[in-house]
Amino acid sequence: MTARSDAPGRVLYVGQAYYNAWYLSRALRGLGWKADVLNWDPHPEAQIYFHGEDFRLEYGRFNVPRHLRFYLRAARNYDIFHFSNAHAMRFGNPLHDWVARRFREGDEIRLLKRLGKKIVYTNNGCLDGVSQTSFAEWGERPVCSDCPWREMPSVCSDERNLAWGRFRNEMSDFQVLLGGNRADYNLDGRIHEVPEFYCLDPDFWHPDLMLPANYRLPFAEDTVTIYHAVGNASSRSQPRTFRNLKSTHVYLPLIEQLKQAGHKVELIFFQDVPNRELRFYQAQADIVVDMLTYGFFGAGVREGMMLGKPVVCYLRPEWLEQMRAEIPDYADELPIVSATPETVRDVLVDLIEHPEKRREIGRRSREFALKWHSAEAAGRRFDAIYRGLLAGEPGTNDFR
Repeated sequence: MTARSDAPGRVLYVGQAYYNAWYLSRALRGLGWKADVLNWDPHPEAQIYFHGEDFRLEYGRFNVPRHLRFYLRAARNYDIFHFSNAHAMRFGNPLHDWVARRFREGDEIRLLKRLGKKIVYTNNGCLDGVSQTSFAEWGERPVCSDCPWREMPSVCSDERNLAWGRFRNEMSDFQVLLGGNRADYNLDGRIHEVPEFYCLDPDFWHPDLMLPANYRLPFAEDTVTIYHAVGNASSRSQPRTFRNLKSTHVYLPLIEQLKQAGHKVELIFFQDVPNRELRFYQAQADIVVDMLTYGFFGAGVREGMMLGKPVVCYLRPEWLEQMRAEIPDYADELPIVSATPETVRDVLVDLIEHPEKRREIGRRSREFALKWHSAEAAGRRFDAIYRGLLAGEPGTNDFR
């Protein structure tokens, strides 16, 4: 690793966040930054969600000495460290555990702070700094009741989530969030709605994507195809319950009911397919459907919008209002059709019966994704955010 003296700054993304950090880092390189991605994820099954890396921490004998050498070189060669993993602000597990045994847990991150490095963190999901008790209070239907991790304190509990929130907030100079969930440690003034981090390559997910013959689905031209997917299902301890979170238990019987009612529809359903391949199936969908109880959306919906598809997903009104305080244009322009388990049938029938409406929403979806979730937009936004941090500005959201 060699530093560039002419770069605006030097940032290392420590840990993968799907493909977001990869595309953001490439965009920043185009603006002159030294921007690299470290993959320390030890799980082979997770690699299907990543699109690239500059460094990978290998696991085997002599883990700690090798990882410690990388950490020390990184501390010398980068100004900003951007982490993206809940409960895992670390340079891999072996070094983290070694430091915890000999000093205090997290002291390798505290050392970066003492060296004057800037720490940025991307928030990830319901358990990131918010207690289970607080999260269960959102809305009339507690989504926690559907979650397989509700009774697994090693994954999610009030004590664990709040302890992580305290440490995360102590370390971070700036935190990235999207989707509200403002409670407990997510009320910190350094946490901001920054949709641009969750970025995609608009050419990789293009509405006119060329389809390889072996990925073409055998549906008639007048069939309305409805796409639904579950990611990480194979790694969940209770995948059937997890499908309830993704609302698969609603969509599977609903599609059959629509068929029986005379609608010519088919479900495109996948789980644990690499997103490099999944896009070929997404591109053949007329409608993309996602979670109906959680209250927001993730990577699959952003991919659907970038492909120019109309998307159905529940948008929690409280979270939209929280987002509107910082990014009113995002909240107002969001083209997703909100639905609940009680309303989704009518929503789908309306879209099935009105192809012109699908096309119009799909057009707005692509425009929205290009504006807010393209790698180019992310590069511009983080060029400003990182420059502000390096200039000693407080961790505010005024870097537009």
